[in-house]
Amino acid sequence: MALQHGNPADLLPVHWKSQITAWFAEDTPSFDYGGFVVGDSERTATLYGKSKGILAGVPFFDEIFAQAGCSVRWHLKEGSIVDPGSSGKLVVATVMGPVRKLLLGERVALNTLSRCSGVATKSRAMEELVRKAGYTGVLAGTRKTTPGFRLVEKYGMLIGGVDGHRHDLSSMIMLKDNHIWARGSITDAVKAAKAVGGFALKVEVEVDSEKDADEAIAAGADIIMLDNFDGDGLKVAASSLKQRWVGKREFLLECSGGLTADNVGTYINNDIDIISTSSIHQGVPHVDFSLKIDH
Repeated sequence: MALQHGNPADLLPVHWKSQITAWFAEDTPSFDYGGFVVGDSERTATLYGKSKGILAGVPFFDEIFAQAGCSVRWHLKEGSIVDPGSSGKLVVATVMGPVRKLLLGERVALNTLSRCSGVATKSRAMEELVRKAGYTGVLAGTRKTTPGFRLVEKYGMLIGGVDGHRHDLSSMIMLKDNHIWARGSITDAVKAAKAVGGFALKVEVEVDSEKDADEAIAAGADIIMLDNFDGDGLKVAASSLKQRWVGKREFLLECSGGLTADNVGTYINNDIDIISTSSIHQGVPHVDFSLKIDH
């Protein structure tokens, strides 16, 4: 988990704050009529957590209000469990600044925090599920993120304790079925990928049979994704591949394709090095937060 080794906010690149500026431009493209109504008097607002989950997205929330000219004091740490209990709400943070700026940042900040926390919560739950079932490998997300919001969602995965997988097309070379069909063969596709990726980039190949997996391994692929196998077929294929290539080639096996909390138990198999799933960041319930001006 990122929190165990340093401050996860330090992962964020220099340009990330410009995304928040763009979010403000989307939400207030011209006049702030509501801001005119309430004015610039200094006020305090309280951030409440109203549903149980993992708090994630603190740097984004902070920067949203910093750009609005406000300051935030947190009462819980990033990665903490938000549990409102029977009271229905828990004080999570205090935000201070001009009242119109508090309201200017409110919805942008809540949307971001709720979404990021939702991803972290689902990630943590899936991680705990596979560990209880005895899985010792890597649980990872996917690149099936929301356009323009990938940084937030990948950050949420890390706070939830899972691997973010590749972040973009430049961070690993993944050859899927369309790449193979377009190139003509697995071997040719892997050779072309290795030629441009050099020593620094791993090459992953998606396959749906042991035969294709053997071809990819022989061609020098670093990771073999066994895609859309059923649980029993996956176990047979993974064991067979590991035994057949032992001492000949080093590679990792990944499984993916429709994995959810309901069915992941049938896929758990420690011949598989990586389980990847989009269910930890697609269609994920948000954690409910609200911001109320103190009065």
